[in-house]
Amino acid sequence: MTDVLSDEIARFVRAVGPDPDETLLEMDEYADAEGFPHVGPEVGAFLRLLARLTDAERVFEFGSGYGYSAYWFAAALPADGEIVLTEVDEAELDLAREYMAAGGYDGIATYELGDAMETIDRYDGPFDVVLIDHQKERYADAFAAVRDEIPVGGVIVADNAITASVVDFDDLLAWAEGDAVETNDHTRGIIDFLETVRADPAFETVVVPLGEGITVSYRVE
Repeated sequence: MTDVLSDEIARFVRAVGPDPDETLLEMDEYADAEGFPHVGPEVGAFLRLLARLTDAERVFEFGSGYGYSAYWFAAALPADGEIVLTEVDEAELDLAREYMAAGGYDGIATYELGDAMETIDRYDGPFDVVLIDHQKERYADAFAAVRDEIPVGGVIVADNAITASVVDFDDLLAWAEGDAVETNDHTRGIIDFLETVRADPAFETVVVPLGEGITVSYRVE
């Protein structure tokens, strides 16, 4: 992990946030043991809050891993809601099924094995919340694929907006301050995404310094 918060601030945010249930604690332990780059409880709690604030009924994830973010989202959805998990790794998606079932959320979860960019083509909106957390160089494409499925008042969230093991923050900062940068494909993907969402008048975008940094793009028109 390359969290943007200091250890002390992250511990504070975690301590005053909502308490994770036993399944989430188990999922955190799994991430620690396996070195899996999940969003962590600080971001997870924020995602759940976004779902509550938008009165979300349907959520779509571009990249779900073993279901950690989906589990946080699910607690905010109604009994007849839906969250679509997408993952290219079958073992991870199977693990997501187990965790979602353990939390009692299996009934509102749809599991899609394969490329999220192909999966979204099979779905019609609206989606109240969308999480983009797959290959960085495909973030802008994911936004384009789903923007018309987001109603006014809905949000698109993207992970790794500040940093990640493959994202160079110095290059991001240089770009943000107006400099031309030569950088790796992953960082360029984040830049392309940020340029796309910031240029779209239908969305208002902010960066939230939690976890590895997330963007929240709120549909205003």
